[in-house]
Amino acid sequence: MADFPVSAGPSTQAAPPLPTGAALIVYVLFAVAAVIGVASHGFPLFAPLFGLVGLIAIVVAYVKRSEATGTWLASHFRWLIRTFWWSLLWAMIGGLVLVTLGLVLIGIPIAFAIWAVDTIWVIYRVIRGYLLFHSSQPVPGM
Repeated sequence: MADFPVSAGPSTQAAPPLPTGAALIVYVLFAVAAVIGVASHGFPLFAPLFGLVGLIAIVVAYVKRSEATGTWLASHFRWLIRTFWWSLLWAMIGGLVLVTLGLVLIGIPIAFAIWAVDTIWVIYRVIRGYLLFHSSQPVPGM
């Protein structure tokens, strides 16, 4: 009798679960951080995501993004991470404008305008990303 390897048929191992819960948590935390940033002062005074809630969200996004590699969720983690860093950059630019031009009083309204636009942009990105996430679609261009 010849020894042939016996094939077990199709693999019964399930694919590892997608970190959809982690992505949803990051979206919710970013939304909460942006709303808290506006609601606590009535006006954004710094980066909308640069509070404790935003920092927790970015840590979760960095930790869970490796689990999403090669899936449609990878684009969402990239989207959220880039949203955080670009928001922080624009908040720093607003702070720099406030410090450098604040003495001549023109810097104060410019800085507040930068921070307001930054907050609106973050809210837009969170909503747009969540809508794509909710329909299980990747973020285009990511």
